[in-house]
Amino acid sequence: MSKNSKAKRDTRKKQAGKRPFLRLNQREQVQNHAVLVDEQNQVVAAIGLQNRQWLLAIGGQTMGSAENPVPMLAMLQHLANVQKAEGRTVTLETSPALQQIVASLAEADGVSAEDYIGKLVAEFDQAKEAAEAEEAEEGEASEADEAIAVAEEVDETAGKADKA
Repeated sequence: MSKNSKAKRDTRKKQAGKRPFLRLNQREQVQNHAVLVDEQNQVVAAIGLQNRQWLLAIGGQTMGSAENPVPMLAMLQHLANVQKAEGRTVTLETSPALQQIVASLAEADGVSAEDYIGKLVAEFDQAKEAAEAEEAEEGEASEADEAIAVAEEVDETAGKADKA
Protein backbone atom coordinates (compact mmCIF):
# COMPACT_ATOMS: atom_id res chain seq x y z
CA MET A 1 0.00 0.00 0.00
CA SER A 2 1.34 3.41 -0.86
CA LYS A 3 1.76 6.25 1.56
CA ASN A 4 -0.69 8.41 -0.42
CA SER A 5 -3.52 5.85 -0.76
CA LYS A 6 -5.59 7.34 2.07
CA ALA A 7 -5.27 10.84 0.64
CA LYS A 8 -6.24 9.59 -2.85
CA ARG A 9 -9.24 7.76 -1.44
CA ASP A 10 -10.38 10.83 0.51
CA THR A 11 -10.15 13.13 -2.53
CA ARG A 12 -12.02 10.58 -4.64
CA LYS A 13 -14.83 10.48 -2.03
CA LYS A 14 -15.05 14.28 -1.94
CA GLN A 15 -15.26 14.53 -5.73
CA ALA A 16 -17.95 11.84 -5.98
CA GLY A 17 -20.34 13.82 -3.80
CA LYS A 18 -22.90 12.46 -1.43
CA ARG A 19 -24.93 9.45 -2.39
CA PRO A 20 -28.39 9.12 -0.99
CA PHE A 21 -28.80 5.79 0.72
CA LEU A 22 -32.05 3.91 0.73
CA ARG A 23 -33.21 3.00 4.18
CA LEU A 24 -34.63 -0.41 4.81
CA ASN A 25 -38.43 -0.51 4.86
CA GLN A 26 -38.62 3.00 3.40
CA ARG A 27 -41.78 3.27 1.36
CA GLU A 28 -42.46 5.29 -1.72
CA GLN A 29 -44.54 8.41 -1.13
CA VAL A 30 -48.28 8.24 -1.75
CA GLN A 31 -49.50 10.24 -4.75
CA ASN A 32 -52.99 11.62 -4.13
CA HIS A 33 -55.43 11.12 -7.01
CA ALA A 34 -58.76 11.95 -5.35
CA VAL A 35 -59.26 14.17 -2.33
CA LEU A 36 -62.48 14.95 -0.46
CA VAL A 37 -62.09 18.36 1.22
CA ASP A 38 -64.49 20.03 3.67
CA GLU A 39 -65.35 23.73 4.09
CA GLN A 40 -62.33 24.34 6.37
CA ASN A 41 -60.11 23.01 3.57
CA GLN A 42 -59.25 19.91 5.60
CA VAL A 43 -58.93 16.54 3.92
CA VAL A 44 -61.76 14.21 4.95
CA ALA A 45 -60.76 11.26 2.75
CA ALA A 46 -58.38 10.54 -0.10
CA ILE A 47 -57.38 7.95 -2.68
CA GLY A 48 -53.68 7.63 -3.39
CA LEU A 49 -51.30 5.49 -5.40
CA GLN A 50 -48.27 3.87 -3.78
CA ASN A 51 -46.14 1.23 -5.51
CA ARG A 52 -48.89 0.42 -8.04
CA GLN A 53 -51.36 -0.14 -5.18
CA TRP A 54 -54.37 2.16 -4.67
CA LEU A 55 -54.99 3.19 -1.05
CA LEU A 56 -58.12 4.60 0.58
CA ALA A 57 -57.56 6.89 3.57
CA ILE A 58 -60.37 8.27 5.70
CA GLY A 59 -59.67 10.58 8.60
CA GLY A 60 -55.92 10.15 8.23
CA GLN A 61 -56.06 6.35 8.55
CA THR A 62 -55.52 3.93 5.69
CA MET A 63 -58.73 1.94 5.45
CA GLY A 64 -57.97 -0.36 2.55
CA SER A 65 -56.15 -1.00 -0.67
CA ALA A 66 -57.06 -2.34 -4.08
CA GLU A 67 -55.81 -2.65 -7.60
CA ASN A 68 -58.83 -0.79 -9.01
CA PRO A 69 -59.52 2.72 -7.65
CA VAL A 70 -62.96 3.14 -9.21
CA PRO A 71 -65.02 1.50 -6.40
CA MET A 72 -63.12 3.63 -3.90
CA LEU A 73 -63.91 6.73 -5.97
CA ALA A 74 -67.60 5.76 -5.93
CA MET A 75 -67.35 5.37 -2.15
CA LEU A 76 -65.88 8.87 -1.84
CA GLN A 77 -68.63 10.26 -4.07
CA HIS A 78 -71.22 8.52 -1.87
CA LEU A 79 -69.55 10.00 1.22
CA ALA A 80 -69.64 13.44 -0.41
CA ASN A 81 -73.36 13.01 -1.15
CA VAL A 82 -74.02 12.00 2.48
CA GLN A 83 -72.06 15.01 3.76
CA LYS A 84 -73.99 17.35 1.45
CA ALA A 85 -77.30 15.84 2.58
CA GLU A 86 -76.29 16.63 6.18
CA GLY A 87 -75.71 20.26 5.17
CA ARG A 88 -71.92 20.26 5.01
CA THR A 89 -69.98 21.73 2.11
CA VAL A 90 -67.49 19.28 0.63
CA THR A 91 -65.68 19.04 -2.69
CA LEU A 92 -64.25 15.99 -4.39
CA GLU A 93 -61.19 16.72 -6.51
CA THR A 94 -59.80 14.05 -8.83
CA SER A 95 -56.59 13.86 -10.82
CA PRO A 96 -56.56 13.69 -14.62
CA ALA A 97 -55.06 10.18 -14.42
CA LEU A 98 -57.95 8.90 -12.30
CA GLN A 99 -60.47 10.66 -14.54
CA GLN A 100 -58.89 8.87 -17.52
CA ILE A 101 -59.24 5.48 -15.79
CA VAL A 102 -62.91 6.14 -15.09
CA ALA A 103 -63.48 7.39 -18.65
CA SER A 104 -61.91 4.27 -20.16
CA LEU A 105 -64.02 1.95 -17.98
CA ALA A 106 -67.15 3.96 -18.75
CA GLU A 107 -66.39 3.86 -22.47
CA ALA A 108 -66.07 0.07 -22.28
CA ASP A 109 -69.56 0.01 -20.71
CA GLY A 110 -70.88 2.43 -23.32
CA VAL A 111 -71.87 5.18 -20.86
CA SER A 112 -70.43 8.51 -19.77
CA ALA A 113 -68.00 8.72 -16.85
CA GLU A 114 -70.59 10.54 -14.69
CA ASP A 115 -73.21 7.86 -15.38
CA TYR A 116 -70.70 5.11 -14.63
CA ILE A 117 -69.78 6.59 -11.24
CA GLY A 118 -73.45 7.38 -10.61
CA LYS A 119 -74.34 3.72 -11.14
CA LEU A 120 -71.71 2.64 -8.61
CA VAL A 121 -72.86 5.27 -6.10
CA ALA A 122 -76.44 4.02 -6.52
CA GLU A 123 -75.24 0.57 -5.44
CA PHE A 124 -73.98 2.11 -2.17
CA ASP A 125 -77.34 3.82 -1.68
CA GLN A 126 -79.20 0.54 -2.28
CA ALA A 127 -76.94 -1.28 0.19
CA LYS A 128 -77.60 1.43 2.79
CA GLU A 129 -81.37 1.20 2.26
CA ALA A 130 -81.24 -2.60 2.55
CA ALA A 131 -79.25 -2.36 5.79
CA GLU A 132 -81.74 0.15 7.22
CA ALA A 133 -84.67 -2.11 6.26
CA GLU A 134 -82.95 -5.08 7.90
CA GLU A 135 -82.36 -3.07 11.09
CA ALA A 136 -86.02 -2.06 11.14
CA GLU A 137 -87.09 -5.71 10.79
CA GLU A 138 -84.72 -6.73 13.59
CA GLY A 139 -86.14 -3.94 15.76
CA GLU A 140 -89.69 -5.17 15.14
CA ALA A 141 -88.64 -8.75 15.87
CA SER A 142 -86.99 -7.76 19.15
CA GLU A 143 -90.13 -5.83 20.16
CA ALA A 144 -92.22 -8.93 19.41
CA ASP A 145 -89.81 -11.09 21.44
CA GLU A 146 -90.11 -8.66 24.37
CA ALA A 147 -93.91 -8.78 24.15
CA ILE A 148 -93.84 -12.60 24.18
CA ALA A 149 -91.49 -12.62 27.17
CA VAL A 150 -93.77 -10.22 29.08
CA ALA A 151 -96.80 -12.36 28.24
CA GLU A 152 -95.04 -15.52 29.47
CA GLU A 153 -94.04 -13.71 32.66
CA VAL A 154 -97.64 -12.65 33.23
CA ASP A 155 -98.82 -16.24 32.65
CA GLU A 156 -96.27 -17.55 35.18
CA THR A 157 -97.32 -15.05 37.85
CA ALA A 158 -100.98 -15.79 37.16
CA GLY A 159 -100.28 -19.54 37.48
CA LYS A 160 -98.51 -19.01 40.81
CA ALA A 161 -101.38 -16.87 42.07
CA ASP A 162 -103.91 -19.60 41.14
CA LYS A 163 -101.93 -22.25 43.05
CA ALA A 164 -101.75 -20.11 46.16
